[in-house]
Amino acid sequence: MVKKTVCFGEQAAVPAIGLGTWYMGENAAQRQQEVAALRAGIDHGLVEGQEVTPFYDPMLAKVIAHADDRTTALRGLDRALSDTAVLGLGTNIEFLRFLLADADVAAGRLDTGLLDLRAGDFTPAPPDDELFIAAAAQGADLLQIYKEALDNDAQFTAAKHTLEAGREKLPQGRAGLLPTLGVSVNTMWNDVDYQRRVPGAETANGKYNSHGYSVSLSQPLFRWQNWMQYDQAKLQVAQAEAQFLQARQDLILRVAQAYFDVLYAQENLRSLQAQKSAIAQQLELAKKSFEVGTATITDTHEAQSRYDLSTAQEIAAESDLEIKRRNLQAIIGREAGELATLRTDTTLEPPKPANMNDWVASAEKDALAVQIQEAQLEITDKEVSKQRAGHFPTLDLVATRSNAVQTNGVQTNPLFPGVGYEQDSTAIGLQLNIPLFQGGAVLSKQREAEASREATRSTLEYSRRQAALGARQYYLGVVNGLAQVRALEAALVSSKSALDSNKLGYEVGVRINIDVLNAEQQVYSTQRDLAKARFDTLVNQLRLKGVVGSLTDEDLQRVNGLLAR
Repeated sequence: MVKKTVCFGEQAAVPAIGLGTWYMGENAAQRQQEVAALRAGIDHGLVEGQEVTPFYDPMLAKVIAHADDRTTALRGLDRALSDTAVLGLGTNIEFLRFLLADADVAAGRLDTGLLDLRAGDFTPAPPDDELFIAAAAQGADLLQIYKEALDNDAQFTAAKHTLEAGREKLPQGRAGLLPTLGVSVNTMWNDVDYQRRVPGAETANGKYNSHGYSVSLSQPLFRWQNWMQYDQAKLQVAQAEAQFLQARQDLILRVAQAYFDVLYAQENLRSLQAQKSAIAQQLELAKKSFEVGTATITDTHEAQSRYDLSTAQEIAAESDLEIKRRNLQAIIGREAGELATLRTDTTLEPPKPANMNDWVASAEKDALAVQIQEAQLEITDKEVSKQRAGHFPTLDLVATRSNAVQTNGVQTNPLFPGVGYEQDSTAIGLQLNIPLFQGGAVLSKQREAEASREATRSTLEYSRRQAALGARQYYLGVVNGLAQVRALEAALVSSKSALDSNKLGYEVGVRINIDVLNAEQQVYSTQRDLAKARFDTLVNQLRLKGVVGSLTDEDLQRVNGLLAR
């Protein structure tokens, strides 16, 4: 058995209890140490950034109470549990308090079957609104923001409906190949005047009812336009699917950009506020030094000038942060609150493959914008064939069934004998239509379709070039960003050392106030530049995956793993 230990504060390592394995009391020689662990009060297996898989012991942490007697210990344990709130995760705290109130538990009459006996009597209380409020106050990470955007972003919602509309192109195109069936029904009241064109002829009049119905069936046998339209419909559905994937990738990028824009705006504001505070201290020091005659009034004026400038910069930073928060709000439909920040020990990975030409080749072939235009080129090619088919004959199978009935009416002349009738008719056959001349419309539409095809071909080439350009841009953005991060990390260490040296030099009189102010400004500007370089590199990594059409939710999860709550 592997021995597990845990340290509490300055205490020596003691056996860990509940870190995936319960073995208290198994070794008599360790019992005193195990008691010491209990007296420490809590045992946990939680590590910042830890991923808990379904195969892990779910007991990651527990509260331990000790007292002089069992009743007092149970009371203290219940009080500790009542004060415990875990946000974002499901716990058994409520059920544990239910068990603590059980008489058998209070008396120590415990066995493994107790849970099964008591579980049916437990009814969880409804969630407390305060917990929801507290959870909201904790903010969210990148993945949570993205999940909210999937439901609330107006652009993505429109894309989902556009996809639904695009999918309807297929049944519409298929309809041109299927038979059509129609029924018509009529009923009429007739009033007829009849007069012969002979001298002395009388006018005859008849009034009667007539009604009937007709059923017609038509099955296309050869209509090349309809086949081309069906092929177009399949391509249009594929295009709609690609456009939706592009919209989803665009959402990932917009969420990531807006998220890191907020983080950078926060970092910029914090840096400016810290710089302002440092300048304020330096200003006070300059004033005191001037009062005692160890510095000139110039030092005070320089510090005051830097302080006023930092105040103006702080106001601008606050405004920028508010704008960035509103941009994120426009995507998820609510104020995001506090956001998880990038861990300070984050290590950014270089692009894989490491050859830029591989990314360029993939972008030219697999970019969603390229796929969309390739589908559009095929659609326009089918359109040319469809318009050319306007010169072709069409052949249909047609069939009709009709019934007509005339009832007896009122007659004023023997010409209308007043005898009704009923007529049934059935017809089936082939109908051939050969276009001869249509005023030049077919040729004009064909030329229009050919011109549109060439325009689409040029657009496709433009999309390939833009995809290649984007691949180069984002690849270099990642590679150069990584180099910039390393350089700025080194620069930050150097600038902090320079600041300490200038502060010490100012205290001993070998440096002037402006040197300290410049050194402070260098530290904070380096911190801001480092944060921006990290954020930009992460976004460029996502954009690089996006330009080759391989950006997925898993990529966002990977970036989210670099954040700390």
